[in-house]
Amino acid sequence: MESPVPIRFERLLDPIDRISEILFGLIMAVTIIGSMSIATAGRTEVRTVMIAAFGCNLAWGLVDAVMYLLRTLTERTRIRVLRQQISSMDGETAGAVIASTLPDHVVALIGPEEIEAMRRRLAALPESDRPALGRDDYLRAVGIFLLVVAATFPVAAPFLLVDNVETAMRLSRLLALLMLFAAGFMLGRHAGHRHPVRVGLAMSLLGALLIAAVKALGG
Repeated sequence: MESPVPIRFERLLDPIDRISEILFGLIMAVTIIGSMSIATAGRTEVRTVMIAAFGCNLAWGLVDAVMYLLRTLTERTRIRVLRQQISSMDGETAGAVIASTLPDHVVALIGPEEIEAMRRRLAALPESDRPALGRDDYLRAVGIFLLVVAATFPVAAPFLLVDNVETAMRLSRLLALLMLFAAGFMLGRHAGHRHPVRVGLAMSLLGALLIAAVKALGG
């Protein structure tokens, strides 16, 4: 009996997924915290905003995790149905059906050999009564939830550690911009960009514009 292959956490989500989830949670937290007016905020109001930001990211993380599971299950159902469709077709017809399910930019990059290899792999898939979610899928969903929630803490920490609300707000925004830069840098490096620092700066600029927009709207 084969021993189970150990699961490595870094493989549960690819870099784009991980960074995207962090960005979603971070921007959500920055938007909520930025809506707090410095001029009128007291400790009670700060605590209320912190609870709101944390609660919102809890809800967002839960929804995002459930949607990931639904997307995964839907995609597996599509693959199962596609396998059933092409099982009784000749190679050329099956190849055309497979190509019709692929994005146009992917079809432009592959040829008949790749399509035929996809057809053979689909035909070799084991038959199952219905698609199911496995342990890895649920672990990925948990990872998504934790990433979204974790993005709240860096921008909320200054309000818990600094008594002066205005100073805490400035530190929170600075930390948010640094996190946005780091996320943009990692995205740029993952994409093979020649200057990932520029991608990081562009992401920070996006965050600065978001903060400015919140302030202009009364935050």
